[in-house]
Amino acid sequence: MARELVHQGRRIQVWLDISAGPNGEVIRRDMIKHPGAVVILPVVDAKHICLLRNHRFAIGETLWELPAGTIEPNESLEQVAARELLEETGYTAKKWRSLGYLYASPGILDEKLHLFVAEELTQGTARPEIDEQLEPVVVAWDEAIRMALDGTIKDAKTITALLLWDRLCGR
Repeated sequence: MARELVHQGRRIQVWLDISAGPNGEVIRRDMIKHPGAVVILPVVDAKHICLLRNHRFAIGETLWELPAGTIEPNESLEQVAARELLEETGYTAKKWRSLGYLYASPGILDEKLHLFVAEELTQGTARPEIDEQLEPVVVAWDEAIRMALDGTIKDAKTITALLLWDRLCGR
């Protein structure tokens, strides 16, 4: 087996993996390595959450999403979650819960997305990064679930976190 670094990006690496298949044939696979990320479901109160209207240049669309961000070196998951929540929404949270993790696209990408619920929020001022075009929007819980089910929300990590939390809370 051989693995060759094809591209070193700001946050990702693209690798070409060459290995032998079950019958000895050569199999070439592209693989993207990513440091991982956190996804935060901000619970504003018993009936409201905060979603983002987030422009994604890769697809040329503005999506409804939960706040999320990449894990930086030497940062704990909780530190990343608190940093991203503040940067993207302006909120800080007193209470955090883990919903586990998921893989976004394991056929090509090793990114692990750690899902968190942020509760007992205090509002502050959002500080998005210079390359982020996002708008925090407080949405009724029932509306967010409707949006996840009717296709208004197209982001997989957001749909997963919303439906997990909905099921776990017995709503």
